[in-house]
Amino acid sequence: MSDSVKITVRPNGSLRVEGPIVLCDAEGREWDLAGKSTISLCRCGHSANRPFCDGTHKQVGFQCAASPVPPPEASVPPPSAS
Repeated sequence: MSDSVKITVRPNGSLRVEGPIVLCDAEGREWDLAGKSTISLCRCGHSANRPFCDGTHKQVGFQCAASPVPPPEASVPPPSAS
């Protein structure tokens, strides 16, 4: 197994998390993932099994772009006249 974690933002859906995962709540208590190396986390807020995705985003019509917005181009100052 790889030592890195991969998170995929699914279009209009969940966050797919793959790799050596430890999932904790705000108090530091760990969820029992039963040895799973891949989970899907809810992004829509409507799952009955939060923080895990249960597919409810399809019924509620959750919409959210999954691609990162490119950073604005850096402005380069004009060369100074010497």
